[in-house]
Amino acid sequence: MIAARDLSIGHGRTVVGRDLSLDISAGEVVCLLGPNGCGKTTLFRTLLGLIPPLAGTIRLGGQDLSRLSRAEIARRIAYVPQAHVPPFPYEVEEVVLMGLTARMGALAAPAEGDRAAARAALARLGISHLAGADYSRLSGGQRQMVMIARALTQEAGVMVMDEPTASLDFGNQARVLARIAELARTGGHAVILSTHDPDQAFALNARVLLMHDGSILAQGTPAEVLAGSRLSRVYDVGVAVERTVSGRAVCVPSI
Repeated sequence: MIAARDLSIGHGRTVVGRDLSLDISAGEVVCLLGPNGCGKTTLFRTLLGLIPPLAGTIRLGGQDLSRLSRAEIARRIAYVPQAHVPPFPYEVEEVVLMGLTARMGALAAPAEGDRAAARAALARLGISHLAGADYSRLSGGQRQMVMIARALTQEAGVMVMDEPTASLDFGNQARVLARIAELARTGGHAVILSTHDPDQAFALNARVLLMHDGSILAQGTPAEVLAGSRLSRVYDVGVAVERTVSGRAVCVPSI
């Protein structure tokens, strides 16, 4: 659904990353891992069409991203930010309806069908009871669920999620990750998310893109990519990959 070839990314004359190539398919979750400053956010902004690549190409559904309008991109790629706090105390349903802006125009009023779509997205994520709540007063985990519901109303095939579990407690992290896996498995979405926690790639059974010094050091399954020696090199700290009693792989720093 989205393919990048030989990308160079950056700002102005400042190159942040080079020779980046990736594919994201329908029904797939891709975890983008790497230390701070490795280029994850710049790569996301480039894939979203917010900044142009310095070199290389991005194709979205087979079409050159640079030839698509902002509205066309928004209809095909949904973005879920991290730690979103609104400037006004919107009701949750109103926030979710904002996902329809690219389809109905900035000045158009939502019809009953639009509101039905927003309510369906909330129901799908199990948060229908929050529809009339003040979004600004929700917990971090609840706000992330609302942001995912907003993305669902865009009916976009691709979802880009910037650290969707950042600052969430353990329970809310588990809930958000479960919903992300469900979107790919039952909704057929192509999901790419960034995270600082390699354990999440194991939990999601996601394909991993491991970035280091502005390049993709390795990509593949968690078992193929997340070796202790490779993680130790990337994060500059000793890392061992161990198995829990249940058989799940976890990454353990040795400090």
